[in-house]
Amino acid sequence: MASKRTLKLKCPTCKNPVKSKDAEFPFCSERCRTIDLGKWASGAYVISSPVQDTSDSAVPDNSDED
Repeated sequence: MASKRTLKLKCPTCKNPVKSKDAEFPFCSERCRTIDLGKWASGAYVISSPVQDTSDSAVPDNSDED
């Protein structure tokens, strides 16, 4: 028999259980949604820039020219 697998979702702010059909999903309440928005607005969350590899830079080597 195959058992139905349930996914336990948690509010990213307060870690309380959340149902995917809730009106405030993925948050448990408007309060947690506002707290998360405030963290984005204040700069607490940051999306980093891509890491650039400097070892493969395209700098021409002109030491062979006379």
